[in-house]
Amino acid sequence: MSSRSKTYRILSAVVAGLLLATLLVGDRGRGGSPRLRLDVAPAVALADQPLRVRVTGLAAGEPVVVAAEAHDHSGHRWRAAATFVADANGVVDVSRDAPVKGSYSGVDPMGLFWSMDPPDGDVSYFAPFWPHVRRDFAVRLSAEGGGREPAVVTVRRDWTAGEVSFTELTPTTHGVRGMLVLPPPEVPRRSGVLWVGGSEGGVGGLYDAPLLASRGHPVLCLAYFGAPGLPDSLHDIPLEYFATAAELVAPYSDGEVAVMSYSRGTEAALLLAQQRPDLVRAVVVYAPSSVVHLDYPYTGAPAWTYRGRPVPTGRIPVDRIDGPVLAVAGEDDQLWDAPTYAAELLLALGGGPPHRALFYPDAGHGVGTFPYLPSKTVHRARTGVYAHGGTRAGDAAARRDGWSEVLAFLGAL
Repeated sequence: MSSRSKTYRILSAVVAGLLLATLLVGDRGRGGSPRLRLDVAPAVALADQPLRVRVTGLAAGEPVVVAAEAHDHSGHRWRAAATFVADANGVVDVSRDAPVKGSYSGVDPMGLFWSMDPPDGDVSYFAPFWPHVRRDFAVRLSAEGGGREPAVVTVRRDWTAGEVSFTELTPTTHGVRGMLVLPPPEVPRRSGVLWVGGSEGGVGGLYDAPLLASRGHPVLCLAYFGAPGLPDSLHDIPLEYFATAAELVAPYSDGEVAVMSYSRGTEAALLLAQQRPDLVRAVVVYAPSSVVHLDYPYTGAPAWTYRGRPVPTGRIPVDRIDGPVLAVAGEDDQLWDAPTYAAELLLALGGGPPHRALFYPDAGHGVGTFPYLPSKTVHRARTGVYAHGGTRAGDAAARRDGWSEVLAFLGAL
């Protein structure tokens, strides 16, 4: 062997040894302990899809604090943290393990997401930028323990999959105020959805719509008061206005139109389905009513009109509804008696398939819609502060289960 070859082999061995040493040191933290590793999958997903979070590099029985934080559109930082104990293999799997303490309890793969709190107690719910303004938001996950350097992963939560389009509708041009959200061109079209919100006013469903559109549902998010060109409060709203909106979304669908509604909006949805069974093929009612109420805020005026006449208060007629109705209610709803309303509605419809009612015992008025965004059980509204009932964990569980039921319901039309 030449001296040159021998020298080359010696240098190669030295380099290999240094590389191995570098890899071993790089996998060690302060004091020679293994570095924490945080694995999150998938790192990019729709906002209503769960993630798997795992921490490795721990000693058996070692505690570790796993945290999640995100900023809403106002810059408020929301944060949740929980302490876990590693198994015999030095692993924490948030999908499998319950925290020993923290912002939530029990096994919940997405507990760190829905249990985030803001520093300001007056903020009731996490509101990212509207999806038509920014199509995703970030959540920073971290794992820290044993005095070692924290492991950090930032995941992206998307509102859209593919080229979902947003078109603003105005009363002057389209006859209604709202946002038309259409699926990507390559996605097969499913039933259209008219989204009708409740007594909060404004354009409702702006977060829900792109999630539905990503799955093929054209959605019209409708405002019927509390927006430019519309009444300031919920009074004397013509049912014909909702029919116009349903007719606008129908041509973009597969021929079916469902009305998805919440709270006071469920009255309009059921009344529309009763008056226009030719147009409305299915109804989803979250925290529903089975009766017609007066205006909001209350002055004694009618909430709804039809053919220029006030719709009388009392039981909502449902005998002409020609399609399935899905009602979703929290049994601890403290804003109004949604579980009784849902039961009465199901009874009036005849009960059984194709109509269904889902009841969630630990949920309140915040029983819907899609899961994993943090929201509190006390909310500030136009006329004061209201307790919605339920628990945050109960609402989160209801949204997780109920959303999958709603997606299946709409997908079957």
